Amino acid sequence: QVTLVESGGASVHPGGSLRLSCTASGTLLAIGSMGWYRQSPGRQRDLVASSTGGWSKEYADFAEGRFAISRTESKNTVTVMLQMNGLKPEDTAVYYCFAWSQGSLHWGHGTQVNVSS
Repeated sequence: QVTLVESGGASVHPGGSLRLSCTASGTLLAIGSMGWYRQSPGRQRDLVASSTGGWSKEYADFAEGRFAISRTESKNTVTVMLQMNGLKPEDTAVYYCFAWSQGSLHWGHGTQVNVSS
């Protein structure tokens, strides 16, 4: 069983920055890809960024150049951070952390990001 705990969502003005954090705990054996999706009202859930156990990173087109994902691992936890800069109103969404572990996909509860003037 993997538990994901997210933090960092907030309300910011356009051009602002936020850092989202997601920590995985529990059965951490062979956690593979871990990262973030986002979903705004009436839209599908879209990949934002991901990091695999091989340290490769993937970004959505809208995130390239503005967002950066990082990953750290300890004995009992795996943490991914999403640094978001140059935020735009269209970045407003609920951001969900995800983690693949032993063939199962796990989700966090989501953290709200609001970008408005």
